[in-house]
Amino acid sequence: MRFMSSMPVVLVDLDGTLVDSGPGIAACAADAFRAVGRPVPAEAELRSFIGPPIKESLRRSGVPEPELDAAVAGFRSRFAEMSIIGAKPYPGVRRALEQLRLDGYRLILTTSKPEMFAVPICAHFGLDSLLDGIVGAPPDPATVTKAAIIAKALLDSGGGPAVVVGDRYHDVLGARENGLDCLGAAWGYAADGELLRAGAVEVILSPDRLVDAVPAYFGNLFQSAISESGDDLNEG
Repeated sequence: MRFMSSMPVVLVDLDGTLVDSGPGIAACAADAFRAVGRPVPAEAELRSFIGPPIKESLRRSGVPEPELDAAVAGFRSRFAEMSIIGAKPYPGVRRALEQLRLDGYRLILTTSKPEMFAVPICAHFGLDSLLDGIVGAPPDPATVTKAAIIAKALLDSGGGPAVVVGDRYHDVLGARENGLDCLGAAWGYAADGELLRAGAVEVILSPDRLVDAVPAYFGNLFQSAISESGDDLNEG
């Protein structure tokens, strides 16, 4: 789906940014380890699965390559059900999205979650009506990076200035691979210092502060562009 406009674009993450989906994803991560006969890690490690692609998280937790497909199958066995059970939008998210849309920003969801799951989750919580588009991973997201998902959203948007909002390092890295900045969501699941170490230009403390942080970011971006344009004219 293409959503053409010249207005600034905010590419916003789902899990850990719009929706607190921790309990369901942690339960599915535990299923993944049980499926390959491995001990279930501690809760903190299970919650680190929120955000990044599932195979990346499994590798990071020591699951060997030959067991990955079976572990992913275990993860997905209850995924559709558990993605909604226990999940809820973060306080202030709905109001922030409403205000940003009123201010003229295009809001496009970009998530490593398969799109076939992201769409009903957004519909369940009534967030779909506040978004200009939803771009997620394909049904088999094993080789799809956050950078590729962001790239597709940018292509569908038709261009224009953009910024990413997300709560994990892969949101920041995916933004950078597309030449974009990332505003870090401190209310999500990043470890202390993770977002700044990854290169987030700012870490926002709560969803309600997005209504000021996003306009401030684009204001600075436009001011820099004007300054650079003036410098080029002077040099000419």
